[in-house]
Amino acid sequence: MATIRIVADSSCDLSAELKERNQIATIPLCIIMEEETYFDGESITPDQIYLWSDVNKLTPKTAAVPYDKAVEVLEPFMKDGDEIIYIGLSEQMSTTCNIIRLIASDYNYDKLHVIDSMSLSTGIGVQLLYAAQLVREGKSVSEIIELVENRRSKVRASFVVETLTYLARGGRCKPVTALLGNTLKLKPQIVVERGAMGVSRKYRGKQSSVILKYVRDLEDSLLHADPTCVFITHSGCEDELLEEVQAYLKSLNHFENIYTTRAGGSISCHCGPGTLGVLFYAD
Repeated sequence: MATIRIVADSSCDLSAELKERNQIATIPLCIIMEEETYFDGESITPDQIYLWSDVNKLTPKTAAVPYDKAVEVLEPFMKDGDEIIYIGLSEQMSTTCNIIRLIASDYNYDKLHVIDSMSLSTGIGVQLLYAAQLVREGKSVSEIIELVENRRSKVRASFVVETLTYLARGGRCKPVTALLGNTLKLKPQIVVERGAMGVSRKYRGKQSSVILKYVRDLEDSLLHADPTCVFITHSGCEDELLEEVQAYLKSLNHFENIYTTRAGGSISCHCGPGTLGVLFYAD
């Protein structure tokens, strides 16, 4: 029986430990800083991105996975005749899924399957962990694809940003532009629905207080979430704040696993420092 390989792009924001434990391979997205191009997670860090942005008063651009870089990751699996399931960044935000489809066509490899996560960050991550679980359970490729796609609408991905600058410059969340001139300095809750970002609640105040309010506002949803796992994903928050969020989630006595992950470069380019999200499957 052919081995089933789970592959994603670097925007999934899973830790190295989670990727290794679940045998998930990743392909880096590109981060473009004026004339220089870097590979997310390989040749640049989020903190270096923030420093460059502060100095240059610019926000780096992100780009889809380069064809050759994707082939570099996928080719060994194709040579072994493996079944490959690629779960990628929302097609409304990236052309990466189409690049993987192009590789499957160019190599005439019908064992390379593409799933549009219709999400980002660990909204992709929860789907990857679910797919890896299905592989361990011995499900077939067609069963895994059907189950993952049928469950996409249950992914709950949201976050609150400390600054609107990065999202506005990146242009991926149009509703944010309308908030830029607001003198109240609103800090919106960004939600991902049907593959696109929108604005939900609006907060104001110190970011640490905003984050704790945002997390508590999710309580009803959290208590009705799939108890397998929940992610706290951040783009550079203080340890003390992360510990408070972890303690709150533990106090719900609902989740088997509470994972805290640092967002990689591609997500950090768009959300900026001080962002935190709680991501999970609705049950």
